[in-house]
Amino acid sequence: QVQLVESGGGLVQAGASLNLSCAASGLSFNRYEMLWFRQIPGQERNFVALISMGGRSAYYADSAKGRFTISRDNSRNMIYLQMNDLKPEDTAVYYCAADLAGSTFQADIDYWGQGTQVTVSS
Repeated sequence: QVQLVESGGGLVQAGASLNLSCAASGLSFNRYEMLWFRQIPGQERNFVALISMGGRSAYYADSAKGRFTISRDNSRNMIYLQMNDLKPEDTAVYYCAADLAGSTFQADIDYWGQGTQVTVSS
């Protein structure tokens, strides 16, 4: 079955950096657009970043532009999210996602990971 396993979350101070990883298995990885979402308790999951199948194109939510970088390694079935200059408002559970069509809407996503907590203290 399809598995997406995130790692790399943690507790950091404002201004610090974190690099999240997601290991994918059970799917034809290079056929899927890969995404990161985040969710605050009581709210919907919000789109953060998307990377195209071949890794040549990336798209970001306004909140992530200039601070976050999404990347992928198709030889290892991995995606990453480098997060710099973290702010307290970045505190959330971060989810890795896979979607054939590249939708940025929570309801359309084909597969989800279990999430990793990122907490940014002020």
